[in-house]
Order: sequence, then structure tokens, then C-alpha cells
Amino acid sequence: MIMMPRRAVRRLLLSIGATLASAWAVPVSAGPLTYEQAVRLAAANAPSLKARAAATAGARSSAVAADRLPDPTLDLGLQNFPVSGPNAGSFTRDDFTMATIGFSQTFPNLAKRHARAARAAADIGIAEAGELVEGRNVRLETALAWVDLYYGERRLRQLDLLDASLDDLQKTVTARLASGSARPSQALEPDQLRAAIADRRAEMAAVVAQARARLARYTGDPDPQATGDPPILDVDPIRLRAGIDALPAVRAQDARIAVAEADVRLARADKRSDWKVGVTYGRRDPMYGDMASVGVSIDLPMFAGKRQNPRIAASESLVQGGRFDREAIRRELVAQLDADLADHAMHLSRLRNARETLVPLARRRAELDRDSYAAGKLDLGTALLSTLALAEAEVETLNREADVARDAVRINITYGEERP
Repeated sequence: MIMMPRRAVRRLLLSIGATLASAWAVPVSAGPLTYEQAVRLAAANAPSLKARAAATAGARSSAVAADRLPDPTLDLGLQNFPVSGPNAGSFTRDDFTMATIGFSQTFPNLAKRHARAARAAADIGIAEAGELVEGRNVRLETALAWVDLYYGERRLRQLDLLDASLDDLQKTVTARLASGSARPSQALEPDQLRAAIADRRAEMAAVVAQARARLARYTGDPDPQATGDPPILDVDPIRLRAGIDALPAVRAQDARIAVAEADVRLARADKRSDWKVGVTYGRRDPMYGDMASVGVSIDLPMFAGKRQNPRIAASESLVQGGRFDREAIRRELVAQLDADLADHAMHLSRLRNARETLVPLARRRAELDRDSYAAGKLDLGTALLSTLALAEAEVETLNREADVARDAVRINITYGEERP
């Protein structure tokens, strides 16, 4: 074990303690994105949201023509042209031969047109629900990435400052070796501690890089930096449970049910007749005179038991299945909310325990061991281990604070009311 002058050790321990306190208190260096800015930027720039918005615009455009009449038809023809007998091949010898031009218009039954309009409206609902779902996903992923980046940078900064504080220990050991009062093997202790910190730093650097990449994906900022304070979000279980039916996942299922119900109306409308009106003008040889015709065609939906009724029953089954799926989605969301609330309560308890018990105890132990070494009652190694244990407790507190922030963000965005 390294033996050091008590005054030098005291300076070293005080330096490490001051480093820890500084790391805990100093905020992350300024960057371009606060939490609110990151979420707003993602909502404006995320390509997936723009794609969903384009799909919604397309559905609205398609709905304009959903219940319109089909285009009229221009009919051109040659009627009663003789191909045999004494007048074969002549356009003028037969008084029935004529060139015709006409127009026809199909009139789907009114129930079918209304059903098509309802189906188009339901398609708009599905597109809008998809946009809401994607918007919530983008906000959630952006918010979590910002929180991970914020706390990752704080922990990384703390490890950097702790690593720098080991320089004093290295200088002290070098001086002790030069004077011959320390064993050569004791010179390895600072490097061993620095290697352990380097491992932790490498892990945390990877976490920071991953969070920055996720944030860049949604905001479009190639090198986002987290600045400002983390969001302070209250979790209100009563309000969250009351808003389950308004969540995008449930609204998306409601839209799918509306589509199925519109399909039922379409299937039932097939049991009603469509009709078609046509007007034709026939041009003949002037000696015979021209002719005009008017006709009406009416569909005859016969044999409904083998045609329309099976399709109606199939569509009604899809509606019933969609309603069961909605209840399953709702129950799953309620169960997920309860599970997330339980995790949040556990993380809050762990954070309070760290702040009120673990860190104060670790700090008190480090102070007592420092005083004991100064009084010659404790070796240097034990005193340093106590100081490092305090550093671990501080880092663990940051971890627990990050867990609480992630919980609050996830719960409020996932289960909170949809913003307009």
C-alpha cells in the first residue's frame, strides 16, 4: 500500500471531492437544442411525418370524387349495315342502315353513392390516425434521444473531471517513488484507476453517440447538442387513464371500424338497382329520314342469397372483429400504462433513496476515512476507495435521475392527450 504524507493526501482527497461536486453542479455546455426546440424541430422536419401528411392530403383529394356520378359515355356506331342479299355492302339501298351517335349516363343508386362517400371519409380517418400515430412516435423518440444525450453528456463530463483529478495522485506517487518511500508496484494504482474510468467513459461515449445519432435522425441537425434543463413533467394517473379512448392507437382502430362499416353499406347498396339512360341519334339516307332513340337500363340484383348477402355477412363480420380488436387494444394500453406507472414509482423511489441516503452516506464515509487517514488510523488505499465509492454513487444518482426523466417523457407522450 502506498504511504503518502498526510497533507498531500488531504489535498488529493479534497481535490477529488471538489471535482465530484463540480461535476454534479455544472450544467452541460451550451448547445443548439433545448428539449422543446428538439421536439418542435422533429415535428417540422421528420420525413415520416411529411409522408403521412401527404397520404392524408391524398385521401382528402380522393374523397372529393367519391360520391360523384361516373363520367358520361359517348357512343358511336353503325347500325343495320347489310352484309348479304341484294343490298349487301351498300350504305344507301337499305332504309335501316344508319350511322349513330349517342350519349349515356349511369346512375348508381343513392345508397351506393352515400356509402362510397362514407368509405372515403373513413379512409381520411385512417390517414389522419396514421399521421397522429407517427407524430406521437416521432415526438417520443426525439424526446427520449434528447434526454439520453443530456444525461449521457453529464455523466461523460463527470468521468472526464474525475479522470483529470487522478493527475494529482500520479504526481504524488512519482514523488514517493523517487524518494524511495513507496514500493514500485504501488505506481500502478493510478493507472489501474484511470483504466477503470476509461472503460466507463468508452461505454458512456457510445451511449452519447447513439443518442446524438437518434436525435439527428428526427431533427435533421447533423450534430445536435443538448442544452437547457430537462423537462419537468408531472405524471397524473387519473387524467392519463381517462384519456385512453382518445389515444392515436385507439382512434386508428376506430377509423378501421368505420371503413368496415362503410363496406357493409356498400355491400347492402348492391341489393338496390343501378340504372342507365342513353340517347342516340341515327343518321340515315335523306330519302328515309333520321331516327332518335332513348333507352333506360336497370340492373336486376337477383339471387341476393348467393351474391349480395354473403358479401354483406362478410363485411359485418369484419366490423365485429374490428370492435373486438379495439377492446383488445384498449385493454393492452391500460395494462401498459399501469406497468409504466409502476416502473415510474419504482424509479422515483430509487432516486429518492440515492439522493437522501446513498450519496449522503458515501460522502460521509469518504469524509470520515479522509479524517482517519489524516490522523494516521487508516491506509491510503482505503481512503481512496471511499472517495471512488462516492463518485460511483454520484454517477448512479445521475442514472436514476435519467430513468425518472425517461419515464415521465414516455408516459406523458404515449398516454397523454393528443395535441392539435
